[in-house]
Amino acid sequence: MHLAVLVLGLATLLEATRESQTVSVKMGTGPRGKGKILRLSLDPTALDQMNPITSAANMSLSPWTYRDSFVETRLPQRISHAQCLTSGCVSLQDGGEDYSLEAKPISYHALVLHRVSKRNPKKRKGKKQRRRYVFKLGLEVITVGCTCVRPTVIPQQ
Repeated sequence: MHLAVLVLGLATLLEATRESQTVSVKMGTGPRGKGKILRLSLDPTALDQMNPITSAANMSLSPWTYRDSFVETRLPQRISHAQCLTSGCVSLQDGGEDYSLEAKPISYHALVLHRVSKRNPKKRKGKKQRRRYVFKLGLEVITVGCTCVRPTVIPQQ
């Protein structure tokens, strides 16, 4: 379980390591609050692969555009969300909007990390207090694109 969380969180940690390609991750807690600390080296070229591809959005029968959301304490800080550009779908015959079909968003549940300040219980005199953070795993719904569907019709009785 811990390994799965670690692997899923690597892409999000990459965003936080733009200046340095190394990050330390504490895994679990053992007796007396001690856990294993792993030192990870991350490849910054992976960021290029994480950017949304816009060519599929323009070629779709239900085109979409992206808008970014930015949360400073979330990793990754920037997430692109798709927004459908039409309520109907593009017609194959004339390229106009076909209202017999509906453009609907496609959602994805993604794991994100939220940085939370950790209180340091011991205050030492004469020493500057270092800020400490913990990362909490969270789930966020991300709209990744749009698709065409038949409208839902509920017959009235």
